Amino acid sequence: MAVFKILVIDDDPVIQKLLQVNFEIEGHEVIIASDGEQGLQFSVSMNPDIVILDIMMPRMDGLEVARKLRANPQTRNIPIILLSAKAQFLDISVGKETGADEYITKPFDPLSLLEKVEELISSSQS
Repeated sequence: MAVFKILVIDDDPVIQKLLQVNFEIEGHEVIIASDGEQGLQFSVSMNPDIVILDIMMPRMDGLEVARKLRANPQTRNIPIILLSAKAQFLDISVGKETGADEYITKPFDPLSLLEKVEELISSSQS
């Protein structure tokens, strides 16, 4: 099984730990960023295989991070999953308009998220 480098950008320590534990159990490397600015920096410097991104965060929200990732030639092809408690149709539409590959609402099933992560990475690398 391939080992992926997964960047989690979320300000909630509980979500950070949940994702880290679930991905590391599967053998993946996990990088944690606690706000949008740090996540954007890590996206460039650490070259992750995928970004899992919360929307509501301090310093820079996830929608702005997603737009900046798509605008940067170095990061534009990294798959992005928006993971948010914002579950209204309009929120999801706005999230998809940023160029995110997937929008998953909280609460979420960690196993389904893992499957989606592996699917997106595999399709982006082929």
